[in-house]
Amino acid sequence: MQKDNLQAGSGDGKRPTYPIASVDNALRLLLLLRDHQEIRLSDASRHLHVAHSTAHRLLAMLAYHDFVRQEPGQRTYVAGPALLEIGLAAVRKMDVRHHARPVLEELANTFGETSHVVRLEGSHVRYLDAVESARALRVTARTGMVLPASCTASGKVLLAQLRPEEVTALYGGDGTLPVATHRSITSLDDLVKELERIRRRGHAVNDQESEDGVVSVAVAVQSPGTPALCALTVSAPASRMRAPRINEIARELRQTAEALSQVIAGQQARRS
Repeated sequence: MQKDNLQAGSGDGKRPTYPIASVDNALRLLLLLRDHQEIRLSDASRHLHVAHSTAHRLLAMLAYHDFVRQEPGQRTYVAGPALLEIGLAAVRKMDVRHHARPVLEELANTFGETSHVVRLEGSHVRYLDAVESARALRVTARTGMVLPASCTASGKVLLAQLRPEEVTALYGGDGTLPVATHRSITSLDDLVKELERIRRRGHAVNDQESEDGVVSVAVAVQSPGTPALCALTVSAPASRMRAPRINEIARELRQTAEALSQVIAGQQARRS
């Protein structure tokens, strides 16, 4: 498990004068699940600096309210339905998702493949929305899922918008990366080199790095003077994603991302 750097919330940074320790610890566990797909009792105990018995009681209460669930036959805890529903409710209200929906539908119709809009969250990506291919053999929608950025096309293209030192700070530690398949990038040095190639060509490719048999192409949606808003990606079975088609999709994604960026910028200008 990679090092967790979340020590406080993302509000005004001021700790309450009279904090409630149990609430604080429960919320810190939920934040831990934001960056990690699963946690063990020992992870929770170590992260909170509490006894195993205390960590177990906290997880049991979160499980009671469906914020976490324990994997059957496993000692690991994952995000529960209540937590996912809250996240998806927030996702449904995002302007980016609202503006991206017609774009996703157009991409899926043009290429007959599944399209996603994705946001970077630390060293992971969250899939905000998707339109599935109508084909029998297709990539299923990943809406709401969180995956390691280094294993996905969308994650790599968004990481490429950061400065190299910012990427290094995200991972730190010994420079090892999460591994999803035997094709995943496993070292920070290799990731930095890949990000440089992505910056030069303007798009990223995931060649079965997050899931065997799946190839994806992604382009970042830029906003002048701010970090990339999100990424657009098209995913398909590897058998349908040869080099000429990957290049064709990349060209269309760049044009589509530019158009979406202008729409969002116009919306922001009207609000300011």
